Amino acid sequence: MDETSDEPPTSAVLLDNCHFSQVVFNNVEKFYVPGGDVTCYYTLTQNISPRGKDWVGIFRVGWKTTREYYTFMWAPLPSAVRSGTAVQQQIQFKAYYLPKDDEYYQFCYVDQDGVVRGASVPFQFRAETEDDILVVTTQGEVEEIELQNKNLHKENEELKASCASLQKQNVDLQEELSKTQELQNSLESLRSNTEKLELELNSLKKENEHLKEQDDCREAELHQLKEQIQNVTSDKECLETKLKTALDHMDQLQSQVLNYEREVEYLSRTDREKTEQLESLKEENRQLRMTITQQQQNHDLMKELEEQKRLFQILQAKKNEADEENQKLREENDGLLRHLSQAREVSSFSVVSQAQAPIPAPEVEGLLFGNPYCGAHLGAGPGDVASIRKCPMCDEVFPEDIETSQYEAHVQSHLLECPLCSETFEKSNKQVFDDHIFCHGLE
Repeated sequence: MDETSDEPPTSAVLLDNCHFSQVVFNNVEKFYVPGGDVTCYYTLTQNISPRGKDWVGIFRVGWKTTREYYTFMWAPLPSAVRSGTAVQQQIQFKAYYLPKDDEYYQFCYVDQDGVVRGASVPFQFRAETEDDILVVTTQGEVEEIELQNKNLHKENEELKASCASLQKQNVDLQEELSKTQELQNSLESLRSNTEKLELELNSLKKENEHLKEQDDCREAELHQLKEQIQNVTSDKECLETKLKTALDHMDQLQSQVLNYEREVEYLSRTDREKTEQLESLKEENRQLRMTITQQQQNHDLMKELEEQKRLFQILQAKKNEADEENQKLREENDGLLRHLSQAREVSSFSVVSQAQAPIPAPEVEGLLFGNPYCGAHLGAGPGDVASIRKCPMCDEVFPEDIETSQYEAHVQSHLLECPLCSETFEKSNKQVFDDHIFCHGLE
């Protein structure tokens, strides 16, 4: 094979469609010695336009298509081609890729479409022998030449003896020698032409044998094709019968499909109607659920409202009781403050007498937080006067010189006052205050 990795473009075109005259191979030897490189000479005629994928292959004589090449080389593109002129080219095949047998081969020029554009005469790969030397001549010509040479030699001896008299004869001899040379050249030309004719004759014989083989092959192929045509005709008739049966069956299937389509359309319409009914029922169900949920919520709200009203009534009753107690406490607190003011005006003597016989604190019933002054006797000694005021909420003791407004402000800081009814509550019991405010919101 050639040294490149690409496969050449080939085709299954037979010999009848090839153009062997567009490329002419020159100086093709009868045989090439194995083990040496082979140079292929060829001429591109004006009838062919060489392209980049053209190639030259070595084919064994008897090939049918260009796929049967033994080896190939890419054909080089000419450096410059003038229209209407022939171009001489050459390619060298390496000995490594050449055939090793003594079969007949030939060069073929194949274009990039896989079509043969030229083919050489057959040749072989074998060593040279003496039988290959062929001299074509006639015995009469040889005897005539020998006779002429003898006469010339004889005349030459006579001319040597008499140069003056033989000068004219010498000129004639020169002319005869020229004719002899021409005859020898003609003889060489005849030999060369004879060799070429023999090669062409051998090629024609091989080609004739090949054509006979092709003719036999074509007759066998024709017979095979006739059998295939008969088989195809039989298969065609069978297929036509099957096709007719299939068409009848298809008509039945189409009729069934139409019925199925009508049924599917009816079912689809029924399904749409049922879907619409289902959607309507879902909407009614959703509205019923919303109504039930709303009624349940209203029922729960009514129960909660009744419970809140009941709590409001209870808290309102507690509020009234607390208002009454607060009113009593205010009155008692005012009385205690007046009594304390009178006690401060007593003389030191009265204070000492009171120390000997302390006056018990008046008992006050019904106070919510107890008497704020129960922890200090009004008749205490001079050292205990500073502790006469004590916070009923945090038990904080105030000196006697504290102003009443400051003491009341401190006690008031422990209370929460309702902004609606001015009722007061302890900060430590804020839940009662929040319930009281909530009851105002229900009124």
